[in-house]
Amino acid sequence: MVGVAAIALGWLVAGRMLQPLHRITETARRIAESPAADRGLHDRIALQGPDDEIKQLADTFDLMLTRLDRSFDGQRRFIANASHELRTPLTLNRTLLEVSLHDESASPGMRQLGTTLLAINDRHGRLIDGLLLLARSERELTERSYVDLADIAAHVSGAGIQMELYEATTIGDPVLLERLVQNLVENGVRHNLPGGWVRVATYAKNGLATLEVANTGPVVPRYDVAGLFEPFRRLGTDRLAGPGVGLGLSIVRAVARAHGGEVHAVPRDEGGLTVTVTLPAAY
Repeated sequence: MVGVAAIALGWLVAGRMLQPLHRITETARRIAESPAADRGLHDRIALQGPDDEIKQLADTFDLMLTRLDRSFDGQRRFIANASHELRTPLTLNRTLLEVSLHDESASPGMRQLGTTLLAINDRHGRLIDGLLLLARSERELTERSYVDLADIAAHVSGAGIQMELYEATTIGDPVLLERLVQNLVENGVRHNLPGGWVRVATYAKNGLATLEVANTGPVVPRYDVAGLFEPFRRLGTDRLAGPGVGLGLSIVRAVARAHGGEVHAVPRDEGGLTVTVTLPAAY
């Protein structure tokens, strides 16, 4: 009887001693399982009790989270503020170029130069818009609505795109989700081959709202696929080239993760990619 009591007492004491460690572990797990890298950094352990080694560990962990949270928040604010500041000179440049192009006394060479500079200016504008959207999609969602990916896909898909659309509803920001679908469709069209096809499919399965965009395109090595989702990365080069700005798939991944989802790309043996986005379904 005394042995049983001693075991029970030891179990009780050990449980109370380990409880703060369990709390630290649970907090770390919540942050690690958050949908984006900085999504759970607002969480804190806030351990109460005597100022022993365990409380010092918890306080140090909280201090680290505070500094990381400030760092991520400062980075987002810098991107947003810099992008806004860059809009003003680009708008001014566009206005001056358009006035010059409408000048009847301008020579053909000057008109050609103006057209080229206007295209460069527009591309820089798209880059800034992409940076703003990327910064926004990595924050906490402030607007949540009932959204059907099939409706969005039907709206943004142009003529000549194969569609197999079934209801795929989720809860999220309609503007960000529309950009996600639009970026994938535009990416499939931009990197398609002449005479090829682009196919868009939506469906709900196993509690997930799923969007698939596949195309015929150049053969993509499997080791290059992960890099395509990094900002400013392109197939076969690290530099910007062509009509895009290298942010399309980065925005897709950021928006998907902000909604608790994921995105995966699989190269097709015949060439091209199949990109699949899965989001929590809403019924």
